[in-house]
Amino acid sequence: MVHQFKNNGYDIVLDVNSGAIHVVDDVTYDVVALFEEKSSDEIIKALDGKYPESDIREAIEEIEELKEQGELFTEDSYEGYITDFIDNRPTVVKALCLHIAHDCNLACRYCFAEEGEYHGRRALMSYETGKQALDFLVANSGNRRNLEVDFFGGEPLMNFEVVKQLVKYGRSLEEKNNKKFRFTLTTNGVLLNDDVMEFANKEMGNVVLSIDGRKEVHDKMRPFRKGAGSYDLIVPKFQKLAESRNQNNYYVRGTYTHFNTDFSKDVLHLADLGFKQVSVEPVVTDPKEPYCLKESDLPKLFQEYDDLAAEMIKRKKEGDEFNFFHFMIDLAGGPCVAKRLSGCGSGTEYLAVTPWGDLYPCHQFVGNEDFLLGDVWKGVKRNDIVNEFKHCNVYSKKECQKCFARFYCSGGCAANSYNEKGTINDTYELGCELQRKRVECAIAIKAAEAEMED
Repeated sequence: MVHQFKNNGYDIVLDVNSGAIHVVDDVTYDVVALFEEKSSDEIIKALDGKYPESDIREAIEEIEELKEQGELFTEDSYEGYITDFIDNRPTVVKALCLHIAHDCNLACRYCFAEEGEYHGRRALMSYETGKQALDFLVANSGNRRNLEVDFFGGEPLMNFEVVKQLVKYGRSLEEKNNKKFRFTLTTNGVLLNDDVMEFANKEMGNVVLSIDGRKEVHDKMRPFRKGAGSYDLIVPKFQKLAESRNQNNYYVRGTYTHFNTDFSKDVLHLADLGFKQVSVEPVVTDPKEPYCLKESDLPKLFQEYDDLAAEMIKRKKEGDEFNFFHFMIDLAGGPCVAKRLSGCGSGTEYLAVTPWGDLYPCHQFVGNEDFLLGDVWKGVKRNDIVNEFKHCNVYSKKECQKCFARFYCSGGCAANSYNEKGTINDTYELGCELQRKRVECAIAIKAAEAEMED
């Protein structure tokens, strides 16, 4: 499969199966589009009058060479690989999302966790439950040394003392079990203070700071329960934390909705506040909600991504660059083949733990008892669900097999597929459209960066 697109002045040809990317001239771009369906003479005839014949012939020769070298029009050789990999790999857990607090001090309008309750009851995780969760992770991680634990909510700083106790306990497990924990923290910033920052800078491999962008956008969607906005309170704290971490190992993470389809302004606002690690992502919610993104929003959103890419290229040239999470793409290395094919590992390698110790495939399934896997004391009991997630990959989803972005998104989010189609083995099409546009923009940015280096 070959995918062609134009973005920010670049003509780009992507060979999907090999991952080879070619920035080409206009004549080569047009020849590629005809190459598989027409003979050389037919191509020359079709493009007669548009380009000199010598240029067309030269382009045909170059394309034939690339095809012989396995960099264009390659065959897909991964389907058999992923089948063997799934059937033969042991299932080990490498990451937990600890719901340290099913409670929150904000009332975000789009919150899938229902202000932290997750379709259930407000609760804080006890130290004993968290301790058992870490023991479960160590016991079920096989020979894997590096383990990840995310303190999540609700708002985890509402249970900060237990966070500190669990980090201390996790560190006590490392040497004797030949393990290394990487802890992360996701916070809305309301309770962030100097003590929390000092602890986070010592113990947290990453910190996620929730903010939606411009003050009017943020305060509309992320107010306190009585309606007051939270922007003015959190921004100085977030700026201080970002600087204290040398603008690394954190990111500010926002959500855009139908109310701010001009979201590139929110991304740039965050960058202008001094943040170098930025993520602003599309809301996924009930279609009945007024803030839900609609198919009619797509042309505007596509333009926003294009405009953002153009501005990022401009700032890169001016020495004022920042990272945008959805445009970060590693063309030289990146995830291993298995990860590219099967995604985040939810339901197998990655599990969520409720305050009372129940296990779910990920935080977005918490509260849906159809996906209750077991608990941290007795372990996973629903191996049928684990097996379903284990076999969820780009080849189990019909729509993915004809999509050029499948090896970049790994088939998309299982929860979004389930909420949209009632199965984890399908797709959330609006999200897929946005993902395809983001991949194109990310590749165009890489093309611009390569040009700058020449």
